[in-house]
Amino acid sequence: MSEERAVASAIIRLMQSVVYRESDEDSWLALERFAPAIRAHFATIGVDVVVDDAEGYAYLRSRPDDDEDPLPRLVRRRSLSYNVSLLLVLLRKRLVEHETAGGDGRLVLSSEQIVDLLRVFQLESTNEVRVVDQAERTIGKAAELGFLRPMRGQPGHWEVRRVLKAYVDAQTLSDFAAKLRQYAGTAAGDE
Repeated sequence: MSEERAVASAIIRLMQSVVYRESDEDSWLALERFAPAIRAHFATIGVDVVVDDAEGYAYLRSRPDDDEDPLPRLVRRRSLSYNVSLLLVLLRKRLVEHETAGGDGRLVLSSEQIVDLLRVFQLESTNEVRVVDQAERTIGKAAELGFLRPMRGQPGHWEVRRVLKAYVDAQTLSDFAAKLRQYAGTAAGDE
């Protein structure tokens, strides 16, 4: 593949979604080899290429608006529902636990495990089917956003993608834990 074609291919893949070293080796190699050209291409339109070599993923991020005449946004901001936001924080927490426990490789959870994570934060309901349905829609949305990937040959099992670390950072986890303590204290005071 020519240099020009390799650069173009890597640029297109980045514009489509997150690029993973393990699943898109050609684009990853082009990112490593032609990083200055690829970064320069995106810099002209106000977008940074974020590459995490340790975790093996790369994605695009809009630069913050610094000047008086900002460029239009190329990378869309997504407003997430409460359930999706909650799931992403819970998955990020599980990822930290997995790594702390010395878990090497990927974190894979079953749909039932994910539903159980969410169930703790749902209003009590006598309609179990509704609770599970809502959780499965939330799982589907997280997968659509690229934070979960269905495991081949293992129906109902999901890999938690490491790019989640870039979107839910340690500060967000800390803030979430503080809010949970606050809510627990409020609930205990109500009883």
